[in-house]
This record gives sequence, C-alpha cells and structure tokens, in this order.
Amino acid sequence: MAVPAAGMAILSLMFLSAALWNGFPLIFYDTGAYILEGLGHVFLVERAPVYAELLFLAGGAFSLWPIVVLQALMTSYIILEVARAEVPGLTLRGVVLIGAALTLLTGIAWYVGQVEPDIFTPMVILGSWLLLFRGDRLGKARLAVVTGLTALAVACHPSHLGLMGGLLISAALIRLGVRRWRLPRPNIKRGLIGLAAALCLIVVGNFVLTSNFFISKSGSVFIFARLMQDGIVKRLLHDTCPPQGDIPWRLCEYKNRLPKSANAWLWGAGSGFHALGGFTSKSQQEEDSRIIAESLKRYPVMHWRAAVYDSLLQFLQFKTGDGIEPQLSILEPNFRRMIPEQLPAYLKARQQHGLIRFKVLNLIHVPVGAMTVLGLLVLLQHAGLRRAWDRASLPALVLLGLVGNAIICGTFSNPHDRYQSRLIWLPALVVLLAVARDRRALQPVTESGT
Repeated sequence: MAVPAAGMAILSLMFLSAALWNGFPLIFYDTGAYILEGLGHVFLVERAPVYAELLFLAGGAFSLWPIVVLQALMTSYIILEVARAEVPGLTLRGVVLIGAALTLLTGIAWYVGQVEPDIFTPMVILGSWLLLFRGDRLGKARLAVVTGLTALAVACHPSHLGLMGGLLISAALIRLGVRRWRLPRPNIKRGLIGLAAALCLIVVGNFVLTSNFFISKSGSVFIFARLMQDGIVKRLLHDTCPPQGDIPWRLCEYKNRLPKSANAWLWGAGSGFHALGGFTSKSQQEEDSRIIAESLKRYPVMHWRAAVYDSLLQFLQFKTGDGIEPQLSILEPNFRRMIPEQLPAYLKARQQHGLIRFKVLNLIHVPVGAMTVLGLLVLLQHAGLRRAWDRASLPALVLLGLVGNAIICGTFSNPHDRYQSRLIWLPALVVLLAVARDRRALQPVTESGT
C-alpha cells in the first residue's frame, strides 16, 4: 500500500472531524466516571480500569484531546491493516475515498472522537480477523502490534471478552469444516494469545487500583437490571415475597416500587438499588446473583423469550448519537473538580449548547447501515457460489460480530442504539473494500459464477 503513514494521518484527521467541529472531545454520561477512575485513581465497580488508566497515561489530566487522537490513530491503523490484507494494491487515493465514505455515511467519527471505550468494540472484531485469518501476512513486527492493539481493545470493556471469546469459538467450529468444505484455516493459537494478553491487562489494571486480582465485579448487577426491565424480577418477587414474616430477599420491600427501566434502577434518583448499597454492596450483588439463579430455575421459558427479543431488538437498533447530548448537570461538577483547566473549552463545545442534531444524520446513517448489512449477505452469497471461501472470512466474521454484540448487550445489559451503532460502520468498510477489490462485487451472480 502506498504511503501507509500518510494514510494513517489522513484517516485520523477524517475520523476526528466530529470532535474538531464540536470544539472539544465528545462526552458521554460515563466519561465522568472514567475521568474519576483514571485521574483520581478511584476504583469504580461499574467501569473498566484499563480504559481509565489509558486515559490517564494519554495525559487526560492536562487535555482530553490526546486520548481521542490516540483512538483515531489506532482505528486508522487497524483499518489500514485490514485494507492491506483484503486489497493489496489499494492506493492512497483509494484509502482516502474509503475514509471519506465512512466519515460521511456512518457514525465512525462520533465514536472515535468520544471519550468512551466504544470505538474499541469494532477494533476487537477487526483485530480478531487479522489474527485468525491474516496473521501469516503481517510479519513479526506488525503481528505484534495487531496482537497488542486487539488485546487492549478487548481489555477496555468487560463485554469485549465475551465478544472475542465468541469469535474464537466460531473460528474453532470453522476449523472442523476445513477438510470437508475447504474452508480457510483460522489460526486459533494467535487468537488465544490475544485473548490471554487481554486477560492479563484486565487483571493487572484491576490490581493497580485495588491491590486484588480479579476480572470483573459488576456482571450480576447489569444482568439483574435487564431482568427487572423485562418484568422477570417483578414476577419472582410477586411469587416469593410473603405478606409478612421472614422474607427471602431484601428487595421484597421494594416489590411495589420497582422502576420500569434498567437505567432508572441503576442510575435513577431514589432508586432502591442505591438504598440497598449500589455497586459497592457485596451483599446486594450476592442477592442479585441468587435472584438471577432462582428466576432461571422457575421461569426458563420467560428468560429465553426475553433474551431472544432483547437480542433481536439490539441488532436492529443502531441510530447514531445515543447519549451525545448536553451533559452539564451530570459532568460539570466532575470537570470542575478533576480537570478545571479544561472546563472553559468543555462549556463552549457545541455539544453542551445542544447544537448537535442527529435526526438528519440518521436519515443517512441508518439506511446505509441496513443496506451494508445486506451487502455482507450478498458478499457471502458470492463467495459461496464461487467457492471463494477465503474472501468470505471478513464479511462472515463481521456479521458474527454484529450478532454476537447484539446477543451480549441485549442479554447481559439491555438494548440501546449506542451498543450496535458503534459497530454498524464495519459492514460499510467491508463492502467498500470488496468494491475496491472488484467493482462487480455486489452484482448478481449465478451458480455458474457468471
């Protein structure tokens, strides 16, 4: 590929365009928690320390710009490596056109420029594909970089462990069909090395802030909140909480005051979750786990239906801009206390004045997302009819990643546009690369290949 450094620089500037237009890195509700954890060195059960520590190492105490610039560079690098593997003769002009299309037609710039680990989710999928299917073409130095970036991406959020684990299981199943159908042979060992490195980063990151070794302490809390939103917790409390006498759950006293949404339970003022100790209450987390187990035992069909519905809903929800809105009342106190020098620029940003409008953008982003997902299916059909299984690996893995992310977020949290929209630019990238390789990539093809 011509001038990879120039490609990285140009792509990075494109992907930073939303933050540059805003006048300040984009902020989400969770940003304040990552700032508190990373800059204040305070462990928060509900947030991944690795991203918070990356924010600190990137100089977040002095400016939030370095972390989003770093995110832009890492995203650009992974995209360029995928492009080099899929379209070896791609020129700098081709790279620029693909970058411009992604910036204008998808939400990639809104996640690259956001102080939030969401941009690392698609990096998990692209990095996993490179390790599993293209590692032998990278060379030792580039393979080491891709392995490191993939491990970092996985370590930045607990859900990424499940995502990469699912991709590795899928790759292992593909290996079973290598001889019979002549499928491409994924290198499971390289993927496992990346996953193991991620686990090491997570454990070390947790140890730095707590002096204890563990992976996560918040899983049951988010699952419980989703079960509450789906009505399963209410059903259990109705069936098990007696009118008087000994009660099986502390939550029984709140059975008639349960909120209707997971967010209201986790973050709402006056929520019983906070009255019972919140994220820091070990006894409440233990009760959450027991309630989850008991409800699974009593209502397995109800669980199954809710999980399928939430996963499907999550797969179909991918509007850009979820949560990118004025954050003054929530985050200004944290900014004033932790990074007061950055407060004036934060307050001047377009986001804080409510000047960002996603309604028009989503008239473009949503149809493009839907059409490019269909484009993945077309590419898979073409590969199947031509028996070009090697070309099917990238669209197949991206499609599996989209499905896996929807299942993980829909089942273990609850559906939000943000969870799927952070990934929905991946199908566009795959389709653009396929067209760059072969302009007839999306044309109808018969079984004879003509």
